[in-house]
Amino acid sequence: MWAYESVFYQIYPLGFCGAPFENDGVLEHRILKVNDWIPHIKKLGADAIYFSPVFESDTHGYNTRDYTKIDTRLGTNEDFAQVCDNLHKDGIKVVLDGVFNHVGRGFWAFQDVLKNRESSPYVNWFGRIAFDGNSNYNDGLWYEGWEGNYDLVKLNLRNEDVIQHIFSAIKGWVDEFDIDGLRLDVAYCLDHDFLRRLREFCDSLKPDFFLVGETLHGDYNQIMNDAMLHSVTNYECYKGLYSSFNSMNMFEINHSLLRQFGPEQWTLYKGKHLLSFVDNHDVTRVASILTNEKHLPLIYALAFGMPGIPCVYYGSEWGEKAKKEDGDPALRACFEAPQYNELTEWISKLAKAKKESKALCYGNFYSVVLTNGQCVFGRECEGEKVFVCINAADQPFFAGFDMGKGDATDLITGEQVTLNGGLELPPYSAYFLR
Repeated sequence: MWAYESVFYQIYPLGFCGAPFENDGVLEHRILKVNDWIPHIKKLGADAIYFSPVFESDTHGYNTRDYTKIDTRLGTNEDFAQVCDNLHKDGIKVVLDGVFNHVGRGFWAFQDVLKNRESSPYVNWFGRIAFDGNSNYNDGLWYEGWEGNYDLVKLNLRNEDVIQHIFSAIKGWVDEFDIDGLRLDVAYCLDHDFLRRLREFCDSLKPDFFLVGETLHGDYNQIMNDAMLHSVTNYECYKGLYSSFNSMNMFEINHSLLRQFGPEQWTLYKGKHLLSFVDNHDVTRVASILTNEKHLPLIYALAFGMPGIPCVYYGSEWGEKAKKEDGDPALRACFEAPQYNELTEWISKLAKAKKESKALCYGNFYSVVLTNGQCVFGRECEGEKVFVCINAADQPFFAGFDMGKGDATDLITGEQVTLNGGLELPPYSAYFLR
């Protein structure tokens, strides 16, 4: 699967393009802005892009009105097809957000229910509708909203017409935009039988069609397996990544990684490829959550060195800041142009190292050196051995280990490193030693 050897770049298009929050119905060809960023995305080393919602919606994209039409605020289907074509020409795969758990109040079938009530042919398209109740919107009927959000109307994924409507839309996206995969919104809420059918259907469209699901808690294997999704978002490690640096406690992230990928037989996700991230469109940007900015390059080194598929959120690659408490629009900002600085350059080196190393893409995981402020862990695959070394402290640290050779290459800088029973790690440093 191509995704297992890729570096992802995430764009939240409505914010990225500076679209108004409410759908004003005014056609603007904003999505073409992505074309101008392709050289930057390539330079960063990303070879797959994950677009948050692009289809016609009421406001933020997750309240879909029409699965077949690019949001008017972003442009036309032709505009987006051109963007996807340009990305593909530059070797960048395209993954779209599949929002199938719920739709917006503006969704045409729900509008029909509001208008025709019991006589609407679409009553059973939705989770539960009670005509003897009322909603927050005073509709004169009650319906199920996602987690109490009544702007998100829950779909009935056991209704064959709904399933076929979604499948028809996906086929359209492959035909029109040649997409390479889907990220499934709130995948932890989706009906498991629906997920099995979705996998089978997508496999029939393209043999290497990638499915990754958004999931937070619980056992990811329930939906990440040979019959359902290829991958899920690694939220378990998301918190450990930043709090290990903020509390200077590398045991936390290592504990999660050993639990997920460690050498013991019982470990949870050995051989699986989860989507790793330090931030995204739903959480505080990493530069705003780390208490020591010198840890910024190191947290990316950890995210690229650990098992998984690294994903970088637009703007964070140059250290942009934004806090969750300031609201979603703050996290989903519009930037005039991409910036390229030391951090961006560092991430591009990590991306190159990751993509060119079998061990970093497919290798096992075991802990070699672990203290509060330092960690060294090993990744091995097909005879290639890489040690990921991190020193989060403000003092040098001698990490004692034996790689079985007297020297190694640092995959990040390309420099030869002489090992003498280990390596002295300078303050705030990271190495990928092969």
